[in-house]
This record gives sequence, structure tokens and C-alpha cells, in this order.
Amino acid sequence: MAIIAIIAGVAMILLVLWEGFETVVLPRRVTRRFRLTRFFYRSSWRPWVKMVTHLLPARQRETWLSCFGPLSLLLLLGFWAFGLICGFALIHWALGSAMLTMDGSSGFLTDLYLSGTTFFTLGLGDVLPRTSLARLLVVVESGMGFAFLALIIGYLPALNQSFARREVSISLLDARAGSPPTASEMLRRHGYERGKEALRQLLFEWERWSAEFLEGHLSYPVLAYFRSQHDNQSWLGSLTAILDTCALIMAGLEGACERQAELTFAMARHAVVDLSLVFRTGPREPGTDRLPPERLAELRLLLADNGQKLREGEAFDRKLWELRLLYEPYVHALATHFQVRLPPWLAKESWADNWRGSFWEQTGKGRRAAGKGRADHF
Repeated sequence: MAIIAIIAGVAMILLVLWEGFETVVLPRRVTRRFRLTRFFYRSSWRPWVKMVTHLLPARQRETWLSCFGPLSLLLLLGFWAFGLICGFALIHWALGSAMLTMDGSSGFLTDLYLSGTTFFTLGLGDVLPRTSLARLLVVVESGMGFAFLALIIGYLPALNQSFARREVSISLLDARAGSPPTASEMLRRHGYERGKEALRQLLFEWERWSAEFLEGHLSYPVLAYFRSQHDNQSWLGSLTAILDTCALIMAGLEGACERQAELTFAMARHAVVDLSLVFRTGPREPGTDRLPPERLAELRLLLADNGQKLREGEAFDRKLWELRLLYEPYVHALATHFQVRLPPWLAKESWADNWRGSFWEQTGKGRRAAGKGRADHF
């Protein structure tokens, strides 16, 4: 039993250290099939979604879903710390619990207590190691405790900075593409004089955003669970709207920036496909067509009224369909996994931009306007 306990303790310590290295330090996607961190998120996200879906009213679900990302991060760090503490406690117990206690107690619980106080560098002094090997283990675990604290101090600011950079561009789409952002609004609002150049610049910025998004979310996949401030905005919805816009331009929008659209489309699709690999969300066909023929006809008329002309004919329809097949199955699978609504191609007339509304309106009791975002934390 002592040998088994030592092997189990060492394996637990090495597993947690390797998981922490891959999750925090290693700046690339990990292709190994089994990962403790991936298992943690898959086994906790699905029950969380079921709990929120079945137990809470619809108006509160988005708020509770948004809590999962930050809360799961704290739980993951605690999970790692508990694994290291248990690993060292098993080694201490296997070596015979070589401890000196003030009350004369011994056993695995005492070893676990010593390991916990050592890892968090409390230094209470009521349990002391007696042998040289036990003292060595205490020193090693104490060093890991300091390293773990440094890991958290460096990890959390990096996450916050990456999240803030992601959300800036998503918020800027509010006035440029509507809330939620749609391809129809993005093209319609750039139908003014020199609007094509502004659209080209916007797509150029989103090409770089997609690249930064891909690198940041491959290094820190937990960021994908962090949701935007407004219920009608999300990283997946914004990325889908950009892909829709690029697909329309590439399929045949006369006088548009086709080359920049191709570059942005390639980078955005790359981000979508790689995120699907990270979260094991295989491509799936949507239950309903996001752009049926009648909606495409409405979209064509809307753009024509604003100086944007789409080509017509079978060649246009076929190319647009082929481009949609390159990304829609992936964004649909990601939307199902993250419980996010994909934006339509054509915005509804009743939708108002987030910047036009306010959190509080004069509605008799001063209630917050529905659909204008979450203000609970203010």
C-alpha cells in the first residue's frame, strides 16, 4: 500500500503540474485526447447549462450562464491546488507519517493538514516533520505554493487583458452593424459615399481581431466561456456576422473590397474551425436555413435601396452556398455548445442599437429596458 500511495501521489502531482503548464504557459493547442482541464470543463459546463435551462426563467438564464466562466476559473485553480495537496499528503502518509504533533495525533488527515498548511505557506508550527525526507517534501511543497500564487497573479491579468481586447471590437460593431450585428446592417450602413473604403478598413481590423482572438483563445480556452456585457452580443455572433458579410462580398457584391473580404474570411474561418477542435464540437448542419431564398430576395432589395447591388443568377447562389458551407456547420455547433444565438442575415426593423437605449427608462417603476443588456453589477 505504501508503494501504491507513493506512485499515486507522484502521479497526481505530475499530472496537475503538467495540466497547469499546458493551460497557462504553453502557447498552443494541445492535441492530446485526454486532458484533466478539458474533462473538468466538459463535466461542469453541461450540468451547469441543464441547471440554468430547467430551473431558471428565461430572463435570468444569460446572467447565470455568464457566471460560469469566472466561477469555473476559480474552481479550476482550487482543483489544481487540492490535487497538489492530496498528492503530497499521500507521499507523507506512505513514508510513515513522520510528523510531530502537539496533540500526538497521526494518520492521513494529519498528513493532509500538514500538506495544506505547507502549500499555502501558513507556517502554523503545530505539525512538524521529523525526518530529513519529510522536511525535504515540506520545502518542495512550500516552493510549489509560492509558484502557484505567482501563477495566479500572472494568469488572471493576462486573461482580463485578452478579454478586454476582444470586447472592444465587439462593442464597436454596435453602431456599424447593429445589435445583434448582421450582414445586412453592416453593408447597408456602409452604403454612403466612401463607405466601401470604411468597410474595407473594418474588415481589415477584423482580420487582425480574428488572428488575435485565435491566438488568445488557443492559449486560454476558458475565455470562450466569458460572455459579453450585452445579451444580444457575443464573440461568436460577431464572428458569424463578419463571415456572413465577407461571404456576400465574395459571392458578388459589386464594387466592394473583395480581396480584403477574402483575407478576413480566411482568418475568421480559421478561428472558428480551430475553436471547434479545441472544444470537440464537430460540424453539424443547422435545423433551419439561416438564409432561405425569400430572405435573400429581401436582403437584395434592402441593399439595392442603399446603393449596394448584389449580383443575381445561379452562379451567385451557388458560390454563396459553397462559402456558407465552409463555416456555418462549425458556428452552429459552437452556438449549441455555448448556448449562444447566431445572428440572422437580415435585421428586424424593431431592433434598436444598444447605444440608443439606456439601462433605466421611465416605465412607471423605473424598470430596466428589456434586451438592453445586463446592469446587475453596477
